[in-house]
Parts: sequence; C-alpha cells; structure tokens
Amino acid sequence: MKQNTKQKVIYIVSIIIAIFVGVIATILVLKFVPGTKEVVNRTVKDVSIEETNTIKESIAKIKDAVVVIESYKNGQKISQGSGFVYKKEDQKGYVLTNHHVIDGADEIKVVNNNDQSVDAKLLGSDELSDLAVLSIDESAVMDVATFGKSEDVEVGDTVFTVGTPLGNEYKGTVTKGILSGKNRLVSVDTTSGGFVMEVLQTDAAMNPGNSGGPLVNINGEVIGVNSLKLVEDEIEGMGFAIPSELVQTELESLEQGKEIVRPKLGVEFTDLSNSYLLYRSGIMIDKDIDQGVVVVSVSKGTPASDAGLQTGDVITEMDGTAVENTSHFRYLLYKHKVGDTVTIKYIRNGNTEEVKLHLNQEA
Repeated sequence: MKQNTKQKVIYIVSIIIAIFVGVIATILVLKFVPGTKEVVNRTVKDVSIEETNTIKESIAKIKDAVVVIESYKNGQKISQGSGFVYKKEDQKGYVLTNHHVIDGADEIKVVNNNDQSVDAKLLGSDELSDLAVLSIDESAVMDVATFGKSEDVEVGDTVFTVGTPLGNEYKGTVTKGILSGKNRLVSVDTTSGGFVMEVLQTDAAMNPGNSGGPLVNINGEVIGVNSLKLVEDEIEGMGFAIPSELVQTELESLEQGKEIVRPKLGVEFTDLSNSYLLYRSGIMIDKDIDQGVVVVSVSKGTPASDAGLQTGDVITEMDGTAVENTSHFRYLLYKHKVGDTVTIKYIRNGNTEEVKLHLNQEA
C-alpha cells in the first residue's frame, strides 16, 4: 500500500516538473531565441495590399472634362449624349461631341460633373465625320482633356470610356476594355447617302448616351470619339470611335463654323445592284463585272468630264484600291483633299482604262 502511494506521488511530481520545465523552456525560447517573436510581429506589421491593376489615376485625368449633352427642340428633349471639353480659350470652353447627338436641336445644354447646367452654342458640325463643336462659358469648365495619338495604341492595349449611358443618373460611368481593332471600315447611312467611316474598335461597353464621349488610353489621353455601336442582337462587345488624328484635322473648321470641304468628281454614281436606276438610265452592265460603281451621269466642267468619264463606265479602282460599292467609293474619295490627283481605273465596253483626275472642285 505504501509502495503504491509512493509511486503515485512520484508520478504526480514528475508531471508537475514536466509541465514546469515546459513552461520555462517556452519562455526562454520566446525571450532568447533570435527572431522568433520579432518575426511574427514584423510580418503582421509589414504586410500591405497594393493594387496594381487599376486605372484610377488615368480616370482622374479625364472624368471632370466629360460632360452630358442634352438636345432640345421646341422645349422637348430629343436626344442626349456625352461630350468632353478639349480646349479653354477666350473665356469659353470648347466641347466636342457627335453630330447626331445635336442634329435637329434648337437648344443645347451641357451638364458638367458638378451637375451645373449651362446653355451651349453650336459652332459647327459635320454629318459625314459625325463631329460637332460647342462652346460654353468657361465658368462651367471643370477640366480640359488632352488628345493622344490613336496610331500609337496597339491592338490589345487597355482603353476605357467615360460617358452617360441611359440617363443622367449614370453620369460619369467608366467602362474598360481593350483596343480590339484599328482601321475598321463601318458603313453608316447619312442624308447624303451611304458612307464608310474608318474607326477604332473596342470591346469596352457602350450604351445609348455614350455617343460623343471619349475613348481614352491608359495615360488618360483621348484617342477617339465614340460614335456608333453595332446593336444587332447577335453581336456583343463591338463599339467604335473616330480616331483622334481625324478629329483634330477638322476641329479648326468646326470651331469657325466652316463647312468641311471635300473633293468631288462631278459624277452621279450608283451600285451595280441598283438595277432599277440602271434600267431607267438605259445602262447595261456586263454580268461578269461584280464590283465597282457605275457612272450614271457626268456634270460638265468637272474633273470627271475633263478626264473623259462617261455614263455607263464602271469605276473599279482608285489609287490601286478596289472599289466595293458607293459607300466605299465615297470613303476613298473623301480621304483626299481638293487639289490632290487620283488615279482611277474603269471598265468601258469590256476594256479596262486608267485615267488621272485633278480634284480641283469643292464639295
């Protein structure tokens, strides 16, 4: 009995000693082993989260330059879009937007990022390029955007838009994407007929109200003016913008209210598919001809008449580029200026001819 009691006492004492030694050892390790406690504390203290995938600095450079454009006719709002201030001069701010945003309006208002609404004056606009310039009092200008070069941006580079989709409650909405394509040719309808625009393509989301707003590069510079969007149900993520280089070539004329001067050949032309007009004009086309535009009539004293073009000629090339249709033909022609010389190929009576035309007539 005494032996069992003694063993129990020894067992309990051993446990107490082991616990005591363990506690002492832990304290000694924490206190004297280099770096143990210090590493834990330092790790917690030095941890920080740094966001690298952000464009907030770029957005800050442009957001206050972007405005809402409200167009009215007879006191009723007929259109709303976006725009941006690109210059401040002589106590005025100059705002760029789309022609179709202000087309038909007798009153235009601009709303800045502080919800300040001011009257705007239309200085000039152009339907074919879909550009318009407004002026506002400089007191409503919060910031001025900077133009960049679209030609320096490569497919796959990050781009973003700032605008007002779906109403003023979404003013200043930012959408981000990539540059999906350059030098895209998109057909549009105008009061002058079909036309082809050369545009930038992006997958940054655009909705009604984004028209006229800026397409911006990662440096916060405007590389394009959002103009239109394919809206067919089966197509998603395809937005388009007018390149900044084209925009800047027209700003001076628009600011001064001048008509954009474009060359003309002095011909009425139509598509090969317009069988009714061809029949009415007494023009028969060889069935083997499947591309080009048909000359319906030629005005006297114009580059076309001087070069000898005639009714029934089928223009197939301009400066080595195959002509697809009337919209494409206008695009190729309007890339030139009055005074330029162009080389045209055409088919007459089954023979291919070539002629040079001096574009010395204004549109």
